[in-house]
Amino acid sequence: MDTFEAIRTRRATKKFDKSYKMTSEQVKSLMEHAALSPTSYNQQNWRFLLTTKQSVKDQISKAARDQPQPSDGSLVIILCGNMDAWKEDPLRYWKNHPLEKQETVKNALHRKYADNLQNRRDEAIRSCGMAAQTIMLAARQMGLDSCPMSGFEYDELAKVINLPENHLIVLMIVVGKAVEPANLRGGQLSLDKIVFEDKF
Repeated sequence: MDTFEAIRTRRATKKFDKSYKMTSEQVKSLMEHAALSPTSYNQQNWRFLLTTKQSVKDQISKAARDQPQPSDGSLVIILCGNMDAWKEDPLRYWKNHPLEKQETVKNALHRKYADNLQNRRDEAIRSCGMAAQTIMLAARQMGLDSCPMSGFEYDELAKVINLPENHLIVLMIVVGKAVEPANLRGGQLSLDKIVFEDKF
């Protein structure tokens, strides 16, 4: 499957085959590709909470307002942002570059995030959004289906996964095999409604 086909055929699956189980190799491959997603300053501030354990998936479904996808899918990935990634040993993000470059990035990270919680939150959301798309397209390449979800009770889900205080839940993705084709797309806007040249 090429990238364009993966984009065209990726859909939000609502009904998963409960009997389908991903292998540990599939899960590892999926996450290895997710870890290649871009982040500002290469700070890799996403954190991925994974579960294939049925009891945990059931708790997540309950926190997701009793939606069945987490319970029925093979793998649940909760994408969280580490709000302190910018200051946690930042030189490692550019370890393959000269020390001067590492120090430049460290200082830039401090200027942007040290006194600005909003910047840290925005960056977490951007980073997890890009990683989410990578995960969904990689899953499609692997012949799997996925469902991005943001409909859940935040505090309840945070308790289920023991969310660290300095982390932000952004969204979750369920991965598995669909039991039926997705419905027709609701209706895509034409390009002239969404694409503008030079200025609005």
